[in-house]
Amino acid sequence: MSTRESRSHWLADTQLTHLGRNPASHEGTVNTPVYRVSTYVWENTQALAEFRRKSADPAFRGNAYGRNGNPTTAAFEDAVAELEGGYRGLIMPSGLAAITGAVLAVAKAGDHVLVTDNCYWHARKVFDDVLSRYGIETTYFDPELGADIAGQLRPNTKVVFVEAPGSTTFEVQDIPAIARAAHAHGALVLMDNTWATPLFFRAFEHGVDISIHAATKYLVGHSDAMLGVIVTTQPLYAQVRSVVRDLGYIASADDAYLGLRGLRTLGVRLRQHQQSALRVAHWLQQRSEVLEVRHPALPGSPGHEIWKRDFLGSSGLFAFVLKPLPDEAVNAFLDSLQLFAMGASWGGFESLIGRQTPQRAVTPWQVPGVLFRIHVGLEAVDDLIADLDQGLAGIAHHFSPEEA
Repeated sequence: MSTRESRSHWLADTQLTHLGRNPASHEGTVNTPVYRVSTYVWENTQALAEFRRKSADPAFRGNAYGRNGNPTTAAFEDAVAELEGGYRGLIMPSGLAAITGAVLAVAKAGDHVLVTDNCYWHARKVFDDVLSRYGIETTYFDPELGADIAGQLRPNTKVVFVEAPGSTTFEVQDIPAIARAAHAHGALVLMDNTWATPLFFRAFEHGVDISIHAATKYLVGHSDAMLGVIVTTQPLYAQVRSVVRDLGYIASADDAYLGLRGLRTLGVRLRQHQQSALRVAHWLQQRSEVLEVRHPALPGSPGHEIWKRDFLGSSGLFAFVLKPLPDEAVNAFLDSLQLFAMGASWGGFESLIGRQTPQRAVTPWQVPGVLFRIHVGLEAVDDLIADLDQGLAGIAHHFSPEEA
C-alpha cells in the first residue's frame, strides 16, 4: 500500500495537520524546512548520468535547478494535490500565473476557450488581451447555463474555464453538467477553486481536469504571501509541468513554507469564516436598505441548489446590493467603516469590503443599486455587524423613511 493510499481514509483536519511534512526526511523537524536554493551539484559523472536518465521521463520531478523546485515547494505541491484528490500540484507565483500557465499548457494557436462570464476580472484580461495575441480565441457563457453549454462548444473548443462561484456576483455553475458536456466534446475543464478550497469543493470528483487556486487567499490565509497552485490529473501532469516550468514559473521556498503553514489552520479558519459570514449575510438580508444578498449558501441566491448539492461548505466571501445611492453616500459609507478595510485581496484573517462593477460579455449586470463584495474575516462577528450598522446609519438620510 502506497503512503498516499494509507492516508486516504484520514479526515480533512488530520490531512491538514500531516500532509506536506516528513520529519524523518529532515532531521526530525516537525515542519518542512525552507530550502533556499538556486544551484544543485552532483557528486560525480555517474550521478549526473543517472539524473539525466531519469529526466527522460517528462513526469520525473528531480532537483536540478531552483527554477524546477526544491523540497519545500514540492512539499506544498504534494500537500495541496493530495488534499484535493488530484495527482500532483505545481506551485506558481500567484493565482493569476496559475490561471495563465494552466491555459497555455493545454491550449494553442487556433484553439477556442469558453469561459464563464462571471470570472475574475483580471483573468478576463488575460483571456481577452494576452491569449488573443497568441491566436487563442475566447468567448463567454452564461454562468447559469449548465448542460446547455453544449450549444456554445465549437469544433475547436479545447478548454472550458469555470469559477464557482464567480468572485464578484457569486453565481454557482453546475460543474458536473458542464464537465459532462465538455468531455463529450473532447474539451478539458479548468476550474478556479479558490473560493471553496479543496475542503469545500472536491473538484476532481465533479469532473474537473485541472484545479487552480490563488493560494494567496485561503491556503496561505495570513495576507503575507503571493502564491498559486495548479493541481492536475495524472494524464495531464507532464504536459502542464513542462509548459509552466519552461515558461519560468516558480515560487520561492519562503512562500511555499508560508503556504504549508497556512494549511495547518485552514480547516479551523474556514469554519470560522463560514459561520461569521453566514451571520453577517443573514443580518444584511433583514436590512431595509439592502436589495439583495448574494451568498451561495442562502436560498434564492443564484445557484443555491447546486451549491447545496455539490459543495461541502461556504467561505467568507460574498456580495450584497444596497438600494441606489449617490457616489458621495457610497464613499461616506466605506470611509466610515472601522473594521472592514478596502483592499484588493481576500481570504486572509482580516475583513474587507469594496464596491464592485461587474464586467460581462453576454450576461449584462442588471441589478439596480450598488454592489459590494465583502470578505468576513476572523474578528468577533458582533463587532463586524456593529461596524456595518453604524456605517449604514451614517447614510440613512439618503434612503426614504421606509428604507432607513
